[in-house]
Amino acid sequence: MSQTQAATGDYDDQGYYEIRVQGHLDAQRADWFTGLTITLEANGQTLLSGLIVDQAALHGWLRKVRDLGLPLISVSRSDPKQRDT
Repeated sequence: MSQTQAATGDYDDQGYYEIRVQGHLDAQRADWFTGLTITLEANGQTLLSGLIVDQAALHGWLRKVRDLGLPLISVSRSDPKQRDT
């Protein structure tokens, strides 16, 4: 079995993330995600987006998604500098 190492590079730095989950969050659940922008989409999904300081913080947000029993659809990252343009 071969071992692979994850490239850390810029992924340990702050990044703009979008976390997509199935279902719409009610106000009580939305309070769990203070600091992220919450967008309720017409297709029944919720988009949680914003700057996340590092991988540890990202895993904290994903833990909240899990704890609420929300079906995770996707997680994507982009450079925060690209978001400003």
